[in-house]
Amino acid sequence: MAVIDRPAPPAPPPPTQTPASRWGRIRYRARVLLAEPTTLIGIALVLIFGYLVIAPLVAIVSDAARVQFGDDSRAGAPAGSLTGYYLWRVFRSPISASLFWEPLSHTVVVGLGVVVFAVVLGGSMAWLVTRTNVPGRKFLAGALVVPYMLPSWTFALAWLTLFKNGRSGGTPGFLETWGVQTPDWLAYGAVPIIVTLGLHYYPFVFLLFGNALRRIDSQLEESARVLGANRRQGMRHVVLPLLLPSLSSAVLLVLGRVLGTFGTPYILGLPTDYAMLSTSLYRSIHTRAPGVAAVIAAVIVLLGVLVVLIDMRLVREQRRFVTIGGKGSMDRATDLRRWRWPAYGLAMAVFVTSVVVPLVTLALSTVTYAPGVFRADNFTLKFWTAKSIPEAVGFPHGLLRSDDLYEAMWNSLRIVGMAALVCGLVGLMVGYVVARSPSRRLSGTLRQVSFLPYLVPGIAFAAAYLTLFAVPRGPIPALYGTTLLLVVVMAITHLPYSSRSGISAMMQLGREPEEAAQVAGAGWLTRLRRIVLPIQKGALTTGVLLPFISGLKELSIVIMLTTASTPLLTTLSINLVDFGYRQQANAAVLIIAALSFTVTYLAQRATRSNLATGLGG
Repeated sequence: MAVIDRPAPPAPPPPTQTPASRWGRIRYRARVLLAEPTTLIGIALVLIFGYLVIAPLVAIVSDAARVQFGDDSRAGAPAGSLTGYYLWRVFRSPISASLFWEPLSHTVVVGLGVVVFAVVLGGSMAWLVTRTNVPGRKFLAGALVVPYMLPSWTFALAWLTLFKNGRSGGTPGFLETWGVQTPDWLAYGAVPIIVTLGLHYYPFVFLLFGNALRRIDSQLEESARVLGANRRQGMRHVVLPLLLPSLSSAVLLVLGRVLGTFGTPYILGLPTDYAMLSTSLYRSIHTRAPGVAAVIAAVIVLLGVLVVLIDMRLVREQRRFVTIGGKGSMDRATDLRRWRWPAYGLAMAVFVTSVVVPLVTLALSTVTYAPGVFRADNFTLKFWTAKSIPEAVGFPHGLLRSDDLYEAMWNSLRIVGMAALVCGLVGLMVGYVVARSPSRRLSGTLRQVSFLPYLVPGIAFAAAYLTLFAVPRGPIPALYGTTLLLVVVMAITHLPYSSRSGISAMMQLGREPEEAAQVAGAGWLTRLRRIVLPIQKGALTTGVLLPFISGLKELSIVIMLTTASTPLLTTLSINLVDFGYRQQANAAVLIIAALSFTVTYLAQRATRSNLATGLGG
């Protein structure tokens, strides 16, 4: 009997999804995302950072390439059209030398001078404190980083108080009062800017070198001596190669800081028209040349990015110089013998020069009529407490009697405090998303975007925010002159520090505590509030306090964004300098220094850390 193969019946068509089933799947996914919103939070943070970090830089480039309102006749094109006019004006025009090339050359000279000054002074002090038996090592380790806590222009005002000559008018300097005529090159310009910025930034090198020297096993040097090398050869062939990564980082990061600094070049360069890129940018904005300012700001951003990218590349090379220390690792201090106390005297001289002399000079200037005259009838408290100072028309009262001081102090504490709190919380959330997100692409993008503000020097970042928020853009209103803009720009500027703190802390926290709470029925907010925040309170405290300390003495970022309605302590002191009221300006800086010292001390107590071992590094 034959068997006939019959074809199999066709497969039934797949069931089509009804609208109800599609809607049910969407609701299910929505419930899952709301229950575990890490991905949603990460996407929201990337979008927010994209607008607050990338959009300002794009706005700068746009302003540099488009005709600004009022420049249509000079550019030969209507406002808003593409143009190369501003590039020509900055780089090739008859005034390009004063706009860009001279400030660029001055910036290079000052940058290299500050690097040499800071590396020599900071490196020698780091070696003295970490690798010798100099007396008082613990005290010196903390004392030599105190200049890092002061506003950078503290040293500039002290220098001006000591060396000012008759060129700039107003109150004479101490030396001029004593009959010593200081030359212009000593009172203003490159030399004082290099010395004062070097005194401010040498603690930065001190911290980097000190940490590197502590990690070097001294047995390596002893092994070189056993093989016949003398101390100089051991230093050149063993220690210096191991310090190269720290040296490169110190050089490049100090250069990056000099690019964005404003207060010191403004105070010490203005009397002789010694402009740097930062002050040239500030001058362009105040002369209502936004296109020119955009080009200069773009150059500063490009230089800052190049500096940090080179530093990141060199840091990767650090693996070539890794040493492995084991049970026998030793840190033997070099015996200075009869040079112990002279070395201690040298270190104390550095401390006195960089801390005691500037602060005492400023303090004396605030309680004397004529600087440098120490007779009883010359001392006064009127610049602090007088109800009326008739000769001071723009500021006719003592600083402590001024409502401007308390308004500026309240604004500083309020705005910087809000910015620091936002910065700390956002930084911790960045760390949470990076550590917990199932998407590597999302976590990697968020990590990189949150680091971008570190690449931009402060003065250029302020110019970028001024460009973006000076006018309404879509649904975003004009924010120039508002408290919100100052809070946002301070929070974003310090985001790299708080986000790195949050990422480091969250990477060390396992998932088990949250998973146990989830099994017990706790929702995401409950787990965050009851588990993550209590465990990570140290990282959160650091992420809040460090931006707060830095924000109190911040000038470069806020100088172009504050108005008469939002004065800060830093802008108040610079305004007093502009008015020529040196005593009140110096008093304002002393108040900032006192607040900075107090907050730093409380921060160290709260976090049980030490600035000498990395706080603020």
